[in-house]
Amino acid sequence: MSKFILLFQGYQEPTAEVMAAWQGWFAKVGESFIDSGNPLGAGREVTKSGSTALTPDMNPATGYCIVNAEDLDAAERLLEGCPIIDSARIYQAMAM
Repeated sequence: MSKFILLFQGYQEPTAEVMAAWQGWFAKVGESFIDSGNPLGAGREVTKSGSTALTPDMNPATGYCIVNAEDLDAAERLLEGCPIIDSARIYQAMAM
């Protein structure tokens, strides 16, 4: 089993329907979660030359989850039924 980080982009006002969709997806993924995550708030990009606030027009990450899956394809299948707003990015967390 490998560890994968799911980063979500996009924001939608959390209506009852949206919350129910997320709760249904959380239940479906179930025991594959290592960390079911949280929404992300204000962010900042830091480079060698300084830092910049991440604004909505920069399409910043707005939430994350960490899951166990056999491989990248299996991690992608876990996103089936997920109420993705704009996009979700999947990264394998590599062992050091």
